[in-house]
Amino acid sequence: MSKQDVVAGLDIGSGRVTCLIGAPEEGGGRIRVLGGASLPCRGVKGGVVINILETARAITQAVEDAESQAKVTVSGVYLGVRGSHLQSFNNRGAFNIARTDKEITAEDVGAVVANAKAVPLSTDREIMHVVPQGFSLDRQRGVPQPVGMEGSLLEVEVHVVTASSAHLNNLVKTVGQAGFEVVEPVYGLLAGGEVLVTPEERDLGCLLIDFGGQSISLGVYSEGSIRYSKELPIGSDFITRDLAVGLRTSLAAAERIKMEHGIAHPSLLNGDNEIEFHGVDGRTPNRIKTSAMMGIILPRVEEIFSVIAEELQSSSYADVVVPGGAVLTGGGSLMRGTLAAAEQILGMQVRLGMAHPDLFVVDDRWLSPTYSTALGLLHFSKAIRWEATNSRSVARKKPMWLRRVASVFEDIF
Repeated sequence: MSKQDVVAGLDIGSGRVTCLIGAPEEGGGRIRVLGGASLPCRGVKGGVVINILETARAITQAVEDAESQAKVTVSGVYLGVRGSHLQSFNNRGAFNIARTDKEITAEDVGAVVANAKAVPLSTDREIMHVVPQGFSLDRQRGVPQPVGMEGSLLEVEVHVVTASSAHLNNLVKTVGQAGFEVVEPVYGLLAGGEVLVTPEERDLGCLLIDFGGQSISLGVYSEGSIRYSKELPIGSDFITRDLAVGLRTSLAAAERIKMEHGIAHPSLLNGDNEIEFHGVDGRTPNRIKTSAMMGIILPRVEEIFSVIAEELQSSSYADVVVPGGAVLTGGGSLMRGTLAAAEQILGMQVRLGMAHPDLFVVDDRWLSPTYSTALGLLHFSKAIRWEATNSRSVARKKPMWLRRVASVFEDIF
């Protein structure tokens, strides 16, 4: 295994820094996960850096821990980005084929996608991704790959993801201060969706929910592609804070209680045991019954999934996702009863998101929803490996949408 084969996915989450290191197996099929680490980070809030030094230290520690397990070193990382500074929209583009042969080329595809992304943006924003949703050729929709076909009018529908230039630059600067280069910044929801949402769910219609600590990422898939994405400024840390206030204990103790004893749905309440914990001073012993603790948790869980349901309704995609249901991932999905609560409030089938086993050779510990985005970043790196070397040197000079479009059509050649 050469050093060039080793890739690292670094997920800057909402309050956590997660890194996985992997390498492709012989034959270029699956990716073998060699090591990983996930650490809390108070320098990040909702996916946005609020303290560069503290975040850089957390990144250094996470990557070095992953390197120690993998017994390799890395210099560049694929950076997972999330947070409310990300915004997305759908758009259309058209391109007339004026040549006499009328045969669609890859350059024509690039041109029509470029036309689709030609929308006015404020000077403080930049395009991260332009994801083709489907092509039309001479008004005939449903053309997956138009290259090689003949026609006079090529049209495309795209999903465009934009980011705050300042927040994105701060992330890249922080990674650089930690001692690493950003090969490519990637919207974490799109990366995770590549390994969590099955082809059948993409076709039928499906809602992907990445339940983070301080933010929730929503993605609607239908007809084989992403149709809608949104970042919500809520997350599982809200539950932790409610527990800390209600129990008069520290945030760290509240997080431990939530993960070890928390219940998000009354159907899972079996008995009414007492839970021992210490007060906010770390010394005063206290106790609470499970039912009383659940009384603190349930209102917040109901509020969170009600906000998701309202957002889905306002997006006009509520009916689209019902056949495939929802895929729930992220650290917030790990509390007992969260799936049951989501099913009841959203009114659809909900499953826990796990990466497809055909894509990775991986220990079970890395399949935890905590690492879903990092796994998606490793998979993304495989898709654009052919331009990774050039990206390291010009990552912030070449427009990101152009590099992303090139990666989408890699499999055409």
